[in-house]
Amino acid sequence: MARVKIKFPSDNCLFELSIPVRITDINYGGHVGNDALLSIVHEARVQMLQHWGMTELDAGGNSLIMADVMIAYKNEAFYGDILNVKIWAEEVGDKSFDLLYLFSSQRDGHPKDIAHVKTGLVCFDYKIKKIANLKEGLRMRLKGIE
Repeated sequence: MARVKIKFPSDNCLFELSIPVRITDINYGGHVGNDALLSIVHEARVQMLQHWGMTELDAGGNSLIMADVMIAYKNEAFYGDILNVKIWAEEVGDKSFDLLYLFSSQRDGHPKDIAHVKTGLVCFDYKIKKIANLKEGLRMRLKGIE
């Protein structure tokens, strides 16, 4: 079976943040559960939008819905770990874009990849319940132009 592989750009990181692993993120295996990691992905995206003065319901005039997600788990994360997250955008189109997330944590003084994630986001107009065009303000942010 082919494994999910996400290639990260070498530059143009849009946003970086740190998120502590909570006790509620831990599953019966003693590490961050897959459901919890997806929630942390959502938190990272919301914090990035908030930093830009946006929300998922009003991201520069667009609402956003997640169309797909890919997660490649690299290592376990544990209670007390601080997850360092870097986010990039790619495939910015007329109505959608992808966000790439690199999750890492410090182990023995060295960064260790925890997960590689890609979310496909689509612009949406909730009033008419249809896909919408990407507004220029959000497009500029995604391209790293403020």
